[in-house]
Amino acid sequence: MKKWVFLLFILGSVQLSFGQWYNPDKVSHKASSLFNQAYDQAMAGAYGAALELLQKAVAIDTKYIDAYLSMAGIHGERKEYAAAVASYKKAIDLDSVYTLHYQLPYSINLAGIGHFEEALAAINKFLTSPKLNERSRKAGEFRKTTYEFAVNLAKTMQQGYVFNPVNLGDSINTADLEYFPTLTIDGNTLIFTRRIGNNEDFYQSNRVNGIWQKAHLLEGNINTPNYNEGAQIISQDGKWLIFTGCNFPQGLGSCDLYISFLTKKGWSKPMNLGPNVNSEFWESTPSLSPDKRDLYFSSNVPGGFGGKDIWVSHRNDDGTWSEPTNLGAEINTAGDESTPFIHADNQTLYFNSNGLPGYSEKPDLFVTRKQPDGSWSTPQNLGYPINTIDDEGSLFIAADGITAYYSSDRSDTKGGLDIYSFQLPDQVRPMRTLWVQGKVFDKHTKAQLPSAVELTDLETGNMISRVSTDEDGEFLVTLPVGRDYAFTVRRKGYLFFSENYNISATAPDETFVAEIPLQPIETDASVVLKNIFFNTGKSDLKPESIVELNNIVTLMNENPTLRIQIIGFTDNVGSEKDNLKLSNDRALSVVNYLITHGVKAERLSHLGKGASNPVADNNTEEGRAQNRRTEMKVVAK
Repeated sequence: MKKWVFLLFILGSVQLSFGQWYNPDKVSHKASSLFNQAYDQAMAGAYGAALELLQKAVAIDTKYIDAYLSMAGIHGERKEYAAAVASYKKAIDLDSVYTLHYQLPYSINLAGIGHFEEALAAINKFLTSPKLNERSRKAGEFRKTTYEFAVNLAKTMQQGYVFNPVNLGDSINTADLEYFPTLTIDGNTLIFTRRIGNNEDFYQSNRVNGIWQKAHLLEGNINTPNYNEGAQIISQDGKWLIFTGCNFPQGLGSCDLYISFLTKKGWSKPMNLGPNVNSEFWESTPSLSPDKRDLYFSSNVPGGFGGKDIWVSHRNDDGTWSEPTNLGAEINTAGDESTPFIHADNQTLYFNSNGLPGYSEKPDLFVTRKQPDGSWSTPQNLGYPINTIDDEGSLFIAADGITAYYSSDRSDTKGGLDIYSFQLPDQVRPMRTLWVQGKVFDKHTKAQLPSAVELTDLETGNMISRVSTDEDGEFLVTLPVGRDYAFTVRRKGYLFFSENYNISATAPDETFVAEIPLQPIETDASVVLKNIFFNTGKSDLKPESIVELNNIVTLMNENPTLRIQIIGFTDNVGSEKDNLKLSNDRALSVVNYLITHGVKAERLSHLGKGASNPVADNNTEEGRAQNRRTEMKVVAK
């Protein structure tokens, strides 16, 4: 208990003024003696004993205002805000003049239970006092600003939202501290930090048939007996773990970022991410994008906007990491920004900040979204009750865009910090995501092929993700729902593979399993260009075709002796003559695009085949859609 709580009481006892009836000198000796004993207990840190003594004091003298104020102070210090409000209210109701200066802590505790309009009224009363010193007035004005912010934000937030965190249970939470929950994309592997005494290690729990299994230490060489490992992020495919290590022998600064890889023998010995990412300063709280291309983290390295800023480093094609880039003034402030989390949609970023408008001087959680031009939207406060007047740490949002995980010391904790889950309100949710789990292999030999996989928004042409498969040609990539995508796989010596996912109108919880055979570049080899689009009965290329067309340009540039033929097909609707002309005109449109983008005309030819060579039944719309296609055939290598 801070001594100022009781010093306020002593000062109050001599501030008799007109309109005040309470006189602390007239409190019964027995009650006053109990109050003094409570003071001694509180100064010794025995808050429970102090509260018991104060309860006895007010039982003797039901109008003992100083005792009520003291009880309120202890409850507030223990974050028992409802109990603090009740005690303050009793004191204020007894004598509003004597307790005028206590309207400040009263307002803080009202805010603690989310009663911001009442808190605003209380702080306005506090600021009416003519005897406030400059420090008290500044404190009051600051609180007034936060309460006004809270009242105004509440008008914009989802009505009827219920915040109901659920403890993840005994398999995960213990009498020790559990925090920093992170999950794989399928939601079935949970990696978290557990602190036993002063030692932090990583633990894992697997969800089987919806039930979390008993957590165990990560296998392998990642945990150490002499150093703390914490603030981690697991890649969505479960194969990388990036974390914060402080004061490691190979460290470059106080805290650095390290990476460990999942092997057949468990997790590998951690590697420092190197001087491009780490500095002589502090780097922590990493978050890895779903395609493993972007690493977000917090650092106090000079060159930012304040104490700690959020930075991003990009993984180069050779596996190295670029020097970090500051996310800019839209997100970073003169205060501290930390615990970034980039969702599986690769567009929605959560973080905490004490420099943006919030509920107190402590960090709140915010969300920002990546715009088409790569900038970030104005951060949005997640609102009460996710944010409170206390320190908000970090969030992990599952791929469904609904379920959030965080650590808290709520009343049903197993001991200290436990891990909980809850549902996000609609307006601060990320985009829901589907995910594709795939394998790339040679069409003829079936040998699995390490390759590059790209996901592009067909409407904007912006690349959403670019991933590299592992050595076995396996990959995982997420698809934010609500848009249509081009999905492209390429490898030198092979024709590219392309597919499109038309999911703009649906949001199913589904996993796509993609078996992708790559066609070696050889004479007469052909592929269907599934992301070439035309309007019905027209030969003009739709804008959504640009991504695929540019892939052909890249292929031709990478293989300067390659000659190809573009072949157009239609369904059987309409006359044979019209279909032949339409298919020929469409193939010519593709060729003309390639020529205007630098491919020499002598390397290109085109052919329209109308409704011949159908690949599906023309009696169904689905079949006709497959027959309306554009193919690319290798004429010569």
